[in-house]
Amino acid sequence: MKKIVNVIGAGLAGCECAYILAKNGIKVKLYEMKPEYKSQAHKSNNFAELVCSNSLKSDSITNACGLLKKEMQILDSMFVYVAHKTQVPAGQALAVDREKFSKMITDIIKSEKNIEVISKKIDRIDELDGIKVIATGPLTDSNLLDDISKLIGADSLYFYDAAAPIVEADSIDMKIAYTMDRYGSGNYGDYLNLPMNKEQYYTFYNALVNAEVAPRHDFDKLVLFEGCMPIEEMAKRGEKTLAFGPLKPVGLDNPNTGEKNYAVVQLRAENSSKTLYNLVGFQTSLKFGEQKRVFSMIPGLENAVFARYGVMHKNSYINASKVLDNNFCMKNIDDVYFAGQISGVEGYVESAASGLIVAYSIIAKLNAKKIEFPVNTMLGSLAKHVSTENKNYQPMNANFGILQPLEFKIKDKKEKYTILSDRAIDSIINFRKEMESNLKAN
Repeated sequence: MKKIVNVIGAGLAGCECAYILAKNGIKVKLYEMKPEYKSQAHKSNNFAELVCSNSLKSDSITNACGLLKKEMQILDSMFVYVAHKTQVPAGQALAVDREKFSKMITDIIKSEKNIEVISKKIDRIDELDGIKVIATGPLTDSNLLDDISKLIGADSLYFYDAAAPIVEADSIDMKIAYTMDRYGSGNYGDYLNLPMNKEQYYTFYNALVNAEVAPRHDFDKLVLFEGCMPIEEMAKRGEKTLAFGPLKPVGLDNPNTGEKNYAVVQLRAENSSKTLYNLVGFQTSLKFGEQKRVFSMIPGLENAVFARYGVMHKNSYINASKVLDNNFCMKNIDDVYFAGQISGVEGYVESAASGLIVAYSIIAKLNAKKIEFPVNTMLGSLAKHVSTENKNYQPMNANFGILQPLEFKIKDKKEKYTILSDRAIDSIINFRKEMESNLKAN
């Protein structure tokens, strides 16, 4: 088998996969339709563009996503390396300057001697010879998506994803806003907080649930994923849903007044210079004019200048549980792999992680080996989720619920997560040693 791999798509999964393959001496042809073609959600010509948010979630290993990043780091992840190099303050979360992040990944990929970047839109998988990795993301072009549907013998599944609006920092009323992380002290932290009393909350709530949403095509069925629920849809579940969800005031008592708030809107810096702020949890499909009208009702945002309005777009993914094995390879076609959100992993980190899994699986295959990531690791658990048949297959984030359970019960959640994390890290370290040993022996 020739050691040349075709990777379709230079998103998070495609870049992570291409990089690890290249660093292990495998020639990669990386196909990317930018700059000639862009999806409705993409703006930049750079690779690995972050569309929804600049947050990569917690860096703590007692957090599922933090553990996943640690496992990836142990396996030489470019994604994790670049994320830390372009990090911006965000409390316990790992957030990045999205432009610097994307540019750094693009520069690394283009400077790698074993990667040939080809600007071309691929419409059919059989255009390419040899091993193919389909990492075209949740906004896969319709022509290729049709070809994928024919290949897997079933219709593609889909859901909607929504991005939050971004406002210019100098348009926020800093007399109202205060800086604080949850449970932190006043004048400290990485989040701006906009407090609401009960009257202000219900004025905002009533405007939100009655606001006009952007039109959708008649043939698009609305299927919403819980992890990216539009705020207006969440609000319709009940008057207090937001106050117990993204606007919960717990741990954010106003240090300026000493009063407890009825609700709090949090804003997180979008870049290292803190000139832009993201409305945390405000993914939305409202019309742009309605976003301006309704979100300007939030105290402190009366004169907000919106650098980007929230958008909602169709996200496609395959029913991987029927067609993929735990290496993200098709069960009946051994030279076609899927990576990223099109495979049914959900989230930035999880998408990059699937690209990493695919890369090491291909390396093993090219050396006449087959690897299985341990199920007591977050990487292995995601691989198991993708490959285990499920008639109600849904996108999946990293979470401790998918890890192989402990053989004994622990009531304290933090202690339990610590034990699970330590076990996973030990396991992935041993997995790397065994993998390297097997490849040397070969």
